[in-house]
Amino acid sequence: MKPIWIVDDDQSIRFVLEKALMREDLPTRSFTNAREVLAALDTANDDDGPQILVSDIRMPGGNGLDLLTKVKERHPGLPVIIMTAFSDLDSAVSAFQGGAFEYLPKPFDLPKAIELIRRAVEESQREEVAEERMAGTPEMLGQAPAMQDVFRAIGRLSQSNVTVMITGESGSGKELVARALHKHSPRAGGPFVAINTAAIPKDLLESELFGHERGAFTGAQTMRRGRFEQAEGGTLFLDEIGDMPFDLQTRLLRVLSDGHFYRVGGHNAIKANVRVIAATHQDLEQRVKEGNFREDLFHRLNVIRLRLPALRERREDIPMLARHFLQQSAKQLGVEPKRISDAAIAKLTSFAFPGNVRQLENICHWLTVMAPAQLIEAKDLPPEVGGVPESAPQVVAKPAQAEAAVHADEGAAPAPAVAAAAPVAAASGSHDWESALEAEAMEMLLAGRHDVWDALTRRFESRLIHTALANTRGRRIEAAQKLGIGRNTITRKIQELGLEE
Repeated sequence: MKPIWIVDDDQSIRFVLEKALMREDLPTRSFTNAREVLAALDTANDDDGPQILVSDIRMPGGNGLDLLTKVKERHPGLPVIIMTAFSDLDSAVSAFQGGAFEYLPKPFDLPKAIELIRRAVEESQREEVAEERMAGTPEMLGQAPAMQDVFRAIGRLSQSNVTVMITGESGSGKELVARALHKHSPRAGGPFVAINTAAIPKDLLESELFGHERGAFTGAQTMRRGRFEQAEGGTLFLDEIGDMPFDLQTRLLRVLSDGHFYRVGGHNAIKANVRVIAATHQDLEQRVKEGNFREDLFHRLNVIRLRLPALRERREDIPMLARHFLQQSAKQLGVEPKRISDAAIAKLTSFAFPGNVRQLENICHWLTVMAPAQLIEAKDLPPEVGGVPESAPQVVAKPAQAEAAVHADEGAAPAPAVAAAAPVAAASGSHDWESALEAEAMEMLLAGRHDVWDALTRRFESRLIHTALANTRGRRIEAAQKLGIGRNTITRKIQELGLEE
């Protein structure tokens, strides 16, 4: 395992962390300033480079934030923990914008510090595995049995020119399957041409498919080759074939039957050397029964049928897909890829995804732009996935309340905005919140999560502080007194839990 690099000009801090990490069988390497770290990075190889970096924020010869920036330029995926005194917390929080994994306030509780470092190590190792997988990523991803069946079918069809019908819900990746069938077929050297028959107006679709001669209709000033000619020697992918107009179905059937077609307004038959792959999200058998789809065309297209599973049928693929899409989004936007916590992955995995893989990809694009920190937490997910629970307290305060809070806590930072202090009804005796807590913890444990303590503790502390501040109309000192904690403690917790506006 690669070492954990510790950077601090205080020898006692380095000594304590080294000994504690040694007891955890975690190798270390220590430095006294930022210059030493940057020099070591220049000569480090893949084996002795840092697994994670733990750095003080204030040191002679360069501060931790500058070091963070330079390290991230060289090693974007390296987790960096910033150690900071309480007075530096504002700087440490701003470090998140620079990609810090977490900050460690001084003086720190040693077991909690080791727990944080171990969590960063686990995250680093998980990302390394993910990156290795991405390096060899094929055109399609999937470990679920249903997807393995699809991959096997693509393999069996690799030497065939047979017509294939792909069925599956919208957004499930039907075009990716079509492209894979083309790429692994004898026609791979030819063009792959795709057309969505539902996206083109009926009056234009015939010309799009078969082309037209000059003067065939008003506006046809030149001859135009259609998609069949463009796909000559390759593959034509007809997406949403179930929406094709009935009269065009007849023309398509003729091409599939005798291999010839005519341009619109043309009189010379053109031979079509094209493999057709069709796709639909509709029940074509039902469309045939309703008289909306030709039965003979259905049988021509339905030589080999591939059913693509919905994302909810392959939930075990969601973590891999999410990390893949986050990598893709970051590359497209020219930013550092964001990491995603186990809690956020668990929330995504439990979501139904009516929009399937396309919806997951869009969510990952959204998270790349909108998530506030480099590590995506469950609360950062968009509302439709459950990122903002309906039961979460509103954080809208009246201006008068905020002003009163400032005057009440003279010299203190403004309190986080809280809901108007309406009376909060006490929980009824019949509501056994402890049983609910046990059930929630058990559900998380069964889901295989390893952050149950941190996740539930954060939620518990957040609710306590929100409720106390609502009760005191935002006055922190009074809220701390009622909770039985110190003023510094409540201020630190508000910052740690992200309760500031």
